[in-house]
Amino acid sequence: MRDLISIRDLEKKDVDSFLSEAAKMEKLVGKPQKTLAGKLIASMFFEPSTRTNMSFQAAAKRLGAKILTFHSSTSSAVKGENLADTIRMMDGYADAIVLRHPMEGAARFAADLAACPVINAGDGGNQHPTQTLIDLYTIKKLKGKIGGLDITLLGDLKHARSMRSLLYGLAMYGAEVTLVSPPALRMDEDILKEVKAKFGAKPAQAAEAKLKGCDVLYVCRIQKERFSDSYEAERMQREFRVDMEMLKDADSKLAILHPLPKVDEIPPEVDADPRAKYFEQAKNGVPVRMAVLKKCILS
Repeated sequence: MRDLISIRDLEKKDVDSFLSEAAKMEKLVGKPQKTLAGKLIASMFFEPSTRTNMSFQAAAKRLGAKILTFHSSTSSAVKGENLADTIRMMDGYADAIVLRHPMEGAARFAADLAACPVINAGDGGNQHPTQTLIDLYTIKKLKGKIGGLDITLLGDLKHARSMRSLLYGLAMYGAEVTLVSPPALRMDEDILKEVKAKFGAKPAQAAEAKLKGCDVLYVCRIQKERFSDSYEAERMQREFRVDMEMLKDADSKLAILHPLPKVDEIPPEVDADPRAKYFEQAKNGVPVRMAVLKKCILS
């Protein structure tokens, strides 16, 4: 394993290997490690990020690596340098590149150019493979399994790269998935056809969530930045909220997940509910990304 560009590039055995390695890494968090001592990780974020950026940096440092932080706003990209030239330069400086870019396909493009491993930290509305590994790791940790679970994905299923990647991962393990979104924000049909053809998955689609018997409710925000009409985005944001009223009929063992950041789709009072597991999910980003860095760089 070198590059990690898309969850589609992985087989189930590969995902199992990442999850197993992450479990080992979790036990080592807080203990000094020299696994990647002497390695330099280029952190290249062309879009804002808190969790992905910081957890990758934390993961690298916990493994003994050092970070080369790239700021697009102060780089030669401002002068017009193209992505290809920037990647070639960073490839000469680092042992691995962690890349987030607004252009779909940017990570694959970078991987074709670079000799060092490239890890996709999100490319536009396309893929977010490390987030999917975090999600699968969290679900398995909370529920003991993934296959056979009743899982609802709710929110902006059209624009959320995390949802695209996650559906593929859940289908790989045989989870029962229901997709809940406004009609205009449904998952692309091509993705539904793909998981059906490859895994025999048949995700149900619904206009509203029915949480009785649901094991995992995975929520994502309405991605206003990808809308041409901000007013329409705000309207949908108001309609698709997970509040205490919605959760009253849900099982006490329901796990509520979210890739974060959350805005108005989950109000603050839900944070105190024991079913809210999204901060634990975010914390799992460090051991999972430790596993990713180790396997991509040393394998």
